[in-house]
Amino acid sequence: RNVMASGVIPQISMIMGPCAGGAVYSPAMTDFIFMVKDTSYMFVTGPEVVKTVTHESVTAEELGGALTHNTKSGVADLAFENDVEALLMLRRFFNYIPASNREKAPYRPTQDKADRADMSLNTLVPDNPNLPYDIKEAITKTVDDSEFFELQPDYAANIVIGMARMDGNVVGIVANQPLVLAGCLDIKSSIKAARFVRFCDAFNIPVITFVDVPGFMPGTAQEYGGIIKHGAKLLYAYAECTVPKITVITRKAYGGAYDVMASKHLRGDVNLAWPNAEIAVMGAKGAVEIIFREEKKDPEKLAAREAEYKARFANPFVAGARGFIDDVIQPHETRKRICRSLAMLKDKKLENPWRKHGNIPL
Repeated sequence: RNVMASGVIPQISMIMGPCAGGAVYSPAMTDFIFMVKDTSYMFVTGPEVVKTVTHESVTAEELGGALTHNTKSGVADLAFENDVEALLMLRRFFNYIPASNREKAPYRPTQDKADRADMSLNTLVPDNPNLPYDIKEAITKTVDDSEFFELQPDYAANIVIGMARMDGNVVGIVANQPLVLAGCLDIKSSIKAARFVRFCDAFNIPVITFVDVPGFMPGTAQEYGGIIKHGAKLLYAYAECTVPKITVITRKAYGGAYDVMASKHLRGDVNLAWPNAEIAVMGAKGAVEIIFREEKKDPEKLAAREAEYKARFANPFVAGARGFIDDVIQPHETRKRICRSLAMLKDKKLENPWRKHGNIPL
C-alpha cells in the first residue's frame, strides 16, 4: 500500500513511540518521517539482539533514537521536543503540501509584495571568495514573510532543503550551504537533495535552487563510497523533474557540481546569477596551475596569469553569452525575479517519454 500510494498522495510517518523490526519498513517508504526526542525510536534489530550478535553495548536511544536518525543516519526528517510540538509542526507542514498529485499545493494570500526588494542581500556575499556566509539568510529574505520550513536541518547540513512560499504559492527550496564543508556536495547531501527534488516533482511543487558550490567533495572515502553513483542521483532527479525549475547562482558554480545543481543542461527553466557569480570548471588558481604548468617556478608570472584568468572568467557573463544563464541580476531583485518567473511558468507543460519507470542509480 505504501508503494502504490507513493507519488500519488503525500505520506508522512509520525513516530511517537517504539517502531522495531519489519515495522520500520512502512515508515521508511513514506515521504517524510517525524520523530519525538527521548520517546520514539526505530531500528531493525533491538539493543538485545545487537549485543548477542555483535557484542556491542548500545541503548535504544543511541541505536535508533530521534537524534540518531536526524543526525547520523538521515532516516528521519525532523525531531521534536515532545508530542504536542510534533503535532503542531505536522499541521504547519500540512500547509505546504497538496492532498494528491492531481491537486495544487494550498495557496495562501500574503501581504508580502512580490516585488519587494531587500537591499541587505547586496552585501550578503563577502568580497573574499573564501569566506563563508549563511545561505539561509538569502532564503528567508527572499520568501514570503521570512517563513521557511526546513527539513533534515541536522543531517548533511552542507545542503539546505525545505518548503516556503513565493507570492502565496508553495515552492521547494534546495540550497548549498557555504557554512558547512564550504558548500561542497558529498554522498549524503546528494541523496538528501535528490529525494526532496523528486518529492516536489511528484506533487507539482516548483523547485527553487540557490547555488554556491565549489565542487564535489574530494577524497578516497567519497570515491570508495560511490560518489559517482550517488551524485548521479541528484543529476537524475533534476533532469527528470518536470515542474518549474528556477536557479539562482549566488557565488561559485564549479565543474560537475554546477551541472548537477539544476543547470540549463538539466532542463532548468530560468537560471539567474548574481553579479559576482563564477561559472567555471574550477577556480582561477587551480585552473591556472594546470594550464600554465611550466610557469609554476615563477610565482610572479603565475599570479599575473591568475589575475588575467579572474578578469576574464570570474563573472557570469561568459556563461550568459553561451545561453547558460538567462540574466545577471542584482541580489536585491531576487524575490521579484523569482516571483515573475513562477508566474510565467505556472502553466508549464512538459512530459517525459512514456516508460514503465526509469532506473535511477540507486
